[in-house]
Amino acid sequence: MTKKLTTLFALAVASVTAIATAHAAEVQGDAQAGAKKTAMCTGCHGIPGYQATFPEVYKVPMIAGQNAKYLAAALDAYRKGDRRHPTMRGIAASLSDQDIADLAAYYEQLGKSQTGSTELPAKPRIEPKPQVAALLQKAACVSCHGDNFSKPIDPAYPKIAGQHADYLFVALKSYKAEPNAVFGRANPVMGGIAKQFSNAELKALANYVGSLDGELRTVPEPRFR
Repeated sequence: MTKKLTTLFALAVASVTAIATAHAAEVQGDAQAGAKKTAMCTGCHGIPGYQATFPEVYKVPMIAGQNAKYLAAALDAYRKGDRRHPTMRGIAASLSDQDIADLAAYYEQLGKSQTGSTELPAKPRIEPKPQVAALLQKAACVSCHGDNFSKPIDPAYPKIAGQHADYLFVALKSYKAEPNAVFGRANPVMGGIAKQFSNAELKALANYVGSLDGELRTVPEPRFR
């Protein structure tokens, strides 16, 4: 990692941790309340294999089992415009701080109810090919997402192991996008990391991480099962 990127990384860790801690102190999520607020979420995130079509066709991310702090931070970023996606921005803009906290708490526990007490190994059981291992080292992915990519150093960061590879690829590319009204993500650390790589290299990273065992799930609404 370059000196500049290391500095950005350190600042971002401190900033995200401070913001997440402050947010948690202000708004406590209620999973039971969140279960009653999922109407706008289940149409995409509650359908196995459901695909989005913007900015390209890809499976929408699995969010059941994701860290609540990360889900809350992501929704807040859509609401503020730091993440630019028309559908998600429209949904997030309609949510209060309490709504976001409740939904985040609900989806975090929903995944746990599906996976039970099974613990993932400390290291992925699938070893990356040498070329991918070099990319992972250059990106320093484990520095935030953990050695198995499912135990981040702070719950404000996402679990990414086993996430849909095509979604991961689109997400990584969004950090490289030039600022515009409808696509892209503003994050200095992820932007600095993603811009080091070609799209082919980002795809290789996404394919490897997506192939791993993870804790993320798509859980359909009971009435639709």
